[in-house]
Amino acid sequence: MNIKIRLTVMNFLQFAVWGAYLTSMGTFLAGAGLAEKIGWFYAAQGFVSLFMPAIIGIVADRWVPAQKLLGICHFLAAAGMAAAAYFGSLPQVSFAAVFGMYLFSVAFYMPTIALSNSVAYTVLRQHNFNTVTSFPPIRVFGTVGFICAMLTSNFTGFQNTYMQWYFSGILGLVLGLYCFTLPNCPTCETKAKTLAEALGLKAFALFKEKKMAIFFIFSMLLGMSLQVTNAYANPFINGFNSLEGFAGSWGANNANALISLSQMSETLCILLIPFFLKRFGIKKVMLISMFAWVLRFGFFGIGNPSTASGIVLLVLSMIVYGVAFDFFNVSGSLYVDKETDPAIRSSAQGVFMLMTNGFGAMIGTLGAQWVINKLVNVHINAYTAANGFLPAGSVYPADVSKAIMNGWSESWFVFAGFSLVVAILFAFVFKYKHVPEA
Repeated sequence: MNIKIRLTVMNFLQFAVWGAYLTSMGTFLAGAGLAEKIGWFYAAQGFVSLFMPAIIGIVADRWVPAQKLLGICHFLAAAGMAAAAYFGSLPQVSFAAVFGMYLFSVAFYMPTIALSNSVAYTVLRQHNFNTVTSFPPIRVFGTVGFICAMLTSNFTGFQNTYMQWYFSGILGLVLGLYCFTLPNCPTCETKAKTLAEALGLKAFALFKEKKMAIFFIFSMLLGMSLQVTNAYANPFINGFNSLEGFAGSWGANNANALISLSQMSETLCILLIPFFLKRFGIKKVMLISMFAWVLRFGFFGIGNPSTASGIVLLVLSMIVYGVAFDFFNVSGSLYVDKETDPAIRSSAQGVFMLMTNGFGAMIGTLGAQWVINKLVNVHINAYTAANGFLPAGSVYPADVSKAIMNGWSESWFVFAGFSLVVAILFAFVFKYKHVPEA
């Protein structure tokens, strides 16, 4: 089989494993009585990203070929996910048991994102392909896999149950087996990096440069927005099924289908980045991303899945997500590559990832959980304390439904306001003079 096709299959499955549950897990957790704990599950991904990719990277460099280690990691992640699904299927769902198994799973899944890229780069070079031109078309199918898994979870009904984790585990098992069929990626014969180098600690010297320090701090602040809609968009949209006057609509029953438009937008917006960077420079591109986050959250605040105008607003939110995500993540990575010395370029990328997907995502999801507990879950908990859990297929009374809906709107506006403040501060604090390329 053509090596590019084989790597395309790897990328498709790599992100399908994630897409099976990432945007819908919150809905299942809320239904299992863990609504107040959703933030911890998404923060766990940021926590393990602080150290596990570096540790796994060292093992791949020194002892275990990358494609085999990739397979082993997927086996372990799949086992943890299946165990989380089992504990999630019990009549009384234990947070400690479910979260413990989930944490174990993502501890081995998150490193595979970087490891799969490493395998692809190595194999492409082995076959004399240019990685710069050959890898992006392969990587795009990772997003396609994410979308396909999302839609499968949506239309099978997995998005509402623990079955989404079993689905992810099965995909992980298939990918783990598949990895052992890939070409060998030899371990490095030269002296391996130290743990400190692999963690990107040398690149922290960049914080001595005012421009880079400001950039990394704002990267962390932007990173706080990354997992908010991954964690709460599905529970928000799906939750309309429990609100009087909104239950039973197509949009509320197909949250993942709506959210998949975000990933579709992402695949298109990434193609716009070269033009925007050349024309406007990193500061304006980052500002575009920041204001796109304002719109992303704002449209959620005034939209709903039950009316034509409400759905249009949600669709607009999905469309601007591509700009919000790509113009920040991809453009920021390119900026770091351009502005840092080649000797610490890889470490600098590690710092960028730590600030965004590590510290930013972890702080952001826990902060968002606090806001939603205060503005949304407080009304649900008050009703539950007085009346017991809402029976399946029922709706909250009109006054409770209105309070919950208003709470969601206020939450999204809080997130939009945060993004707006970050954008305004960035516009004044970050100094960068761009010279348009011919």
